[in-house]
Amino acid sequence: MGGGVRRVVLDESVLFGCEDPTGKASLLPAAEYLFRKLRHSTIPTGISHRHDLSAQKVGGLILYELREGIISYETLLCRCASLLQGVAAQYSFDCFVLDASSTDSALNEIQLAWGDIGGSILYLVSYNNDALLPKLRTRDWLIVILGSIGQERADGVDGGPAGEDSSMFYINKVEELPLIIFRLNEKGISNNVVKVGYIMKPSREEDFSKRGAFPIYPSQNGLIFMPLSFAVPISSQLQEVDVVLHKATDEIMSIELNGSSELPNKITYTRGMQELRMYMERHPDICLIDPFNNIDPVVDRLKIQQILLGLEDINKPGCCKIRGPHFLKVDNFNEPNLVQSLSESKLSLPSIIKPQVACGVADAHSMAIVFRVEDFKYLSVPLPAVIQEYVDHSSTLFKFYVLGEKVFYAVKKSTPNAGTLKKLCEKNELKPLIFDREHICAINNPMILLHSLKSLPTGKEKQDLKDQSIDIKLVTDAASRLRRVLDLTIFGFDVVIQEGSGDHVIIDVNYLPSFKEVPDNVAIPAFWDAIKEKFESSKKKPTTNPN
Repeated sequence: MGGGVRRVVLDESVLFGCEDPTGKASLLPAAEYLFRKLRHSTIPTGISHRHDLSAQKVGGLILYELREGIISYETLLCRCASLLQGVAAQYSFDCFVLDASSTDSALNEIQLAWGDIGGSILYLVSYNNDALLPKLRTRDWLIVILGSIGQERADGVDGGPAGEDSSMFYINKVEELPLIIFRLNEKGISNNVVKVGYIMKPSREEDFSKRGAFPIYPSQNGLIFMPLSFAVPISSQLQEVDVVLHKATDEIMSIELNGSSELPNKITYTRGMQELRMYMERHPDICLIDPFNNIDPVVDRLKIQQILLGLEDINKPGCCKIRGPHFLKVDNFNEPNLVQSLSESKLSLPSIIKPQVACGVADAHSMAIVFRVEDFKYLSVPLPAVIQEYVDHSSTLFKFYVLGEKVFYAVKKSTPNAGTLKKLCEKNELKPLIFDREHICAINNPMILLHSLKSLPTGKEKQDLKDQSIDIKLVTDAASRLRRVLDLTIFGFDVVIQEGSGDHVIIDVNYLPSFKEVPDNVAIPAFWDAIKEKFESSKKKPTTNPN
């Protein structure tokens, strides 16, 4: 077993479930979950099947065609092979025939496909094949048998080895397999390795994983990563790790604003995330990246705006300054003194209107750009809302990423200046631009409806701004200030440079961004360093409630 799990073979019996309406077997959702975890894990993975797969998994419709002579047995076998090979190709896996009658040839085929890369081969199957499994175990394969929840295990315990045999394990759910692999891999590594459990929505995890951010073997600075799943008890997973990295905003169900900048908002998370939070409250010795209360300002645009006001302290006379956009909070678009309030807040039109809730709920990105004050009363942007300065910025956006003590940035094309926007909207009488996935514009006042801000054309203004036109030291100082105030380990913010004044305006702040604009060979090591530094600093502090 030296070297841990280096290859994985998944038997088709754990991958396919009940037939779909066409009579064909379909992939189980849990199988797709497992495929996503293994796809970018650097572990060579294969799907195995028996010669008699056709009799078990191809579905009633195809078997009917066989019985009625519509297709031949050879055609049936081809369909079976195509089914599995298609799945294997989709996820860049290999495909093997493996049963008791072909063990030697299958093992030779696997050896040719994967070579000798050390470690063990792990085999996941849903039944105990007395003819096949002993042969595999003599080759030092690790066997994991998938059963049903509640099924009696006289010879083993869930997630653990059967009796004294350290080469056979039982699990009740496919989602438990990453934990088994993690446990087996950590046995042969140094005690100095930091174990990081992570959880976020699948698309975000895919984005990180395919760039090598979550290695299952120790990283260059001594981190090993384990995916967490709410499909199995969270406590059994968290007791394995030193650090928990999460994107809690992916698991928000509702947000109740409290109306005070001094108190946290009431955020309701999914059951799984709430269980994770409760566990962390009882185990403050585990490093949490980041504490739930620290994320509160990031989900509230008003709180972020108020925090950005504090950047005034780092500005120096005679130099360009960094600031947040001018803003105004509104609870009603029909306020009688709205025009005066806009003027007092240094806001002119066009302005952009955003819900106060910044993320985590469906309508957090329902926004509008308004050109005429009389059109405010027609808006259906969720209230309370923040009216924010629309900054002319030569269509250039600077995306900054803070990973621990390191700061990176990338330059992107952005939305047009206000004058260009007005020209685009003149043919529609300067009606508001509505950005909304749910089509929430008022019925009695048709507006220009777009999917999101990204739907706007990028500006064609002459690009006078170059990288050196941004004051990197100024923004880096602001990043350090925000890191201390927010107490976040990994976050990002967007900066635009106002034409004329040269003001550096921070227009958005977000938690745990993907930082995909930064080259992987730079960003991923910095990502690991940020996690390691946060863990080491947490060990030096007195243990307190992380929430």
